[in-house]
Amino acid sequence: MQSTMQDAPLLIRGIIQHGEYVYSEKKVFTVSPDGVEVATFFQISKRAERLAAALKKLGVESGDRVASFMWNNQTHMEAYIAVPCMGAVLHTLNIRLFPEQLAFVINHAQDKVIIVDATLVPALAKVRDQIPTVEHIIVHGRDESGLLGETLDYETFLMSEETGFEWPTLDERSAAIMCYTSGTTGNPKGVVYSHRSTWLHSMASMTANSVGFSERDRCLLIVPMFHVNAWGAAYTAFFAGAELIMPQMLLQGEPLVKMIRELRPTISLGVPTIWNDVLRVTENDPDADLSSLRGVLAGGSAVPRFMIEAFRDRFGIDMIQGWGMTETSPLAAVSIPPAGTPYDQEIDYRVKAGRVVAGVEIRITADDGTVLPRDGTTVGEFEVRGPWVTGSYYGVDDPEKFHDDWLRTGDIGTIDGEGFMTISDRTKDVIKSGGEWISSVELEGAVMAHPAIFEAAVVAVPDDRWQERPLCCVVLRPDQSATAEELRDFLSTRVAKWWLPERWAFIETVPKTSVGKFDKKVLRAQYGSDELPYVTLDE
Repeated sequence: MQSTMQDAPLLIRGIIQHGEYVYSEKKVFTVSPDGVEVATFFQISKRAERLAAALKKLGVESGDRVASFMWNNQTHMEAYIAVPCMGAVLHTLNIRLFPEQLAFVINHAQDKVIIVDATLVPALAKVRDQIPTVEHIIVHGRDESGLLGETLDYETFLMSEETGFEWPTLDERSAAIMCYTSGTTGNPKGVVYSHRSTWLHSMASMTANSVGFSERDRCLLIVPMFHVNAWGAAYTAFFAGAELIMPQMLLQGEPLVKMIRELRPTISLGVPTIWNDVLRVTENDPDADLSSLRGVLAGGSAVPRFMIEAFRDRFGIDMIQGWGMTETSPLAAVSIPPAGTPYDQEIDYRVKAGRVVAGVEIRITADDGTVLPRDGTTVGEFEVRGPWVTGSYYGVDDPEKFHDDWLRTGDIGTIDGEGFMTISDRTKDVIKSGGEWISSVELEGAVMAHPAIFEAAVVAVPDDRWQERPLCCVVLRPDQSATAEELRDFLSTRVAKWWLPERWAFIETVPKTSVGKFDKKVLRAQYGSDELPYVTLDE
């Protein structure tokens, strides 16, 4: 028996048209050092039509890759709309990649056109002579440096065409966006999102059991638009009618606290290192006002308990922990406590990685591939599948990342009977001491609860007796002090005795990856050299 329902393709075009027609007066705020620029959804959509027409006249055809090398701003949103809706593929370039990695992803994707913010021209210029597939570079903003050779001015280019570009009807499974992993080990790998996967992911982000975007929201979009499509929020905002605040390069605690006070977002998305800096600023800023926020979404790395407690106890703000990766678009799980959870137990759920969202399946497996029970104690590797989870990498055969059509995530942990995930570690970061696992994630969270500690990163280092032991690298808060002995005593009531680190390093800052996560491979490489002095306590 056949269904008689209409069969319209699930296209990004539909997301944008819904936002343009239903929420036409909703706003996007672009913040710069000089002030705030404001445009409506309708205005942005019409400018995107001009951009698509101009790109087509330039020679961009269906399937061609158009890259963006940009901050979070209105122009980037215009590219988000124009490129996939015209049938081309938007490749969001990570502006913080090393030059050799940047050249690699541009060449691997075979980008034809790049749109770049003028402030980022010097960074792109470092690879200009290494990217032969790029035929045109379009610069947004004033650039008289000449570093890129012949370029097109974005505004002139845009205004050379009229509005009214007719978005084509595409195959919903055709490529829409490309994102590359951050390349913490080896070369970055490309993940290609379809129109269908993006549409479904946006719908999932609007449900109350996930992020719950709605037209009542105004979102401060701190997570970069090159990082998994800003966790999908840019498209979800048009679908939900949620306004957007784009902070561009103003990603430090002081300007962010000012934005929250003056522009009054209801929700914001960012990595834990950003939220830690926001908390630092609020401790000394009597004018700090976060009262507009109903919640903040943190992801990319584990959120320590002290941070969740600080937002709740000091500001009455729920911190929502999200779990996912480039390969999962990224929304896969969200840490919202079950209905009826007593107030004093809510944080016990919020510190977990989260509960799987509808549309995604998660399981844990042993080293031999055996599926393990969801009992909250059995530890295994998380595997995931779903309609917005990648089934392969672009142009790379990597069968070890896939198991029976499930994506192997590289995260290790447990799933309990309520479906909540607890991540112990990444496979590359787990510490195996005397045949038993020590969770670097849990140790970091426990150390960062100490009032003198701003950041902490824990890595495995070789040990003659136990094979591996934890090295704890800490950053002290300004005007604070602590000794290794004091910190170990602090930990002694919070973790198992055999977890307590003997080796402690006091550092100025924890190295970060291009997306703001702790870069532990740098610390591991520095261990044993003069770059990372440490003290050793008696066992």
